[in-house]
This record gives sequence, C-alpha cells and structure tokens, in this order.
Amino acid sequence: MLKTLMVAAALLLCAAVSNAQTLSDLRGLYAIAPSSEITFSVGQVGGGGIKGRFSRFSGAFELHPENVARSSVTFQLQPASVSAGEPRVENFLRSNAVFDVAAYPTITFRSTSIRQDGPNSAVIEGSLTARGITRRETFHATLAGRQGNTVMFHVVGDVFRSPYGMDVGTPIYSNVVRFDMMLRGQRR
Repeated sequence: MLKTLMVAAALLLCAAVSNAQTLSDLRGLYAIAPSSEITFSVGQVGGGGIKGRFSRFSGAFELHPENVARSSVTFQLQPASVSAGEPRVENFLRSNAVFDVAAYPTITFRSTSIRQDGPNSAVIEGSLTARGITRRETFHATLAGRQGNTVMFHVVGDVFRSPYGMDVGTPIYSNVVRFDMMLRGQRR
C-alpha cells in the first residue's frame, strides 16, 4: 500500500535520473495508468508469508529530466482493492486490524525530494499517509522503458508497518512490507 505511493514517485525520479539528452522529450505531466502493477509481500518465520496486489489506485507525476529535483509524484491507493488469493486473508487485511478500510479508505504518497542516483534511476522520498499517520518513506525507481506517450518505471521499497498501527502478527510475520511496482505513466 505504501509502496504504491512510492512507485509513482519512482516513475518521476527515473525519468529525471536518465540522461537529459535521452529523456528530455519525456518532460511533462503523466497520469499513472490503471495497467500499472502494485504488489507487496510480507515474510513469515519459517518461510511463506503474504503476497498480494492492489487494483484501485490513481496518481500523477511530473517529470523534469533537465532538473530531476523539480520532478514530483502523488499517489492514492484504495486498500479495499487488496487481493491475496484467499478471501479470508483479504478480509483480514481490510479489517481494522490492518488497513481499516472503513475508517481509512485511502493511502496517499506525496514526494518531497527526488534525487538521481544513476543514469536511469532515482531515490524518491516523500510523505506516506496510512491509517491517519504520516511518515517519511523512501523508494527507488528505475526507468523500465518508454513507448509513445507512455513511460514505465520499476519502483521498489520497504516500509515498516508497525509505525502505521499495522503490526498485528509480528514477530511471526515480518514488520517489513516489501513493495515491488511497475508504474506506467500516460502523458496528459
């Protein structure tokens, strides 16, 4: 969930990180496409764990390849859209023990800093808000490709769940949620 927000930030960062000559034509505002993929995993002692994805999200990023620090990303995720392949687990994740979707229907991410750390990659820092709690989180984005008016970024990041009041099941289940996202942006 938190990772999803980071993915949007990663898209923005990757474009800025890439060589300005190569990506200068990517400058602009992009909407995060519904075809993007937001997945997560939480490890478990002895192996296994929980793996899932989110299907409802939205957001945008603005790319400034000539000055990556001017780039930005915003992302909204609806945790009620979680799927984990088992209804019992999905209902538990939606409950007040984890996402509490009745009280907190949206998780948001807003970038505060984007810094290029390689020819096609960037570090995106920002404010993640889940269950009414806002914390600084960091994601890493890598340019994955572009085609026509679409640009793609692979975004990853780890988020500790306990600061957001989602620590049910620790230490059997890891306190770390690993986000792995493929964000596709459509030029507006």
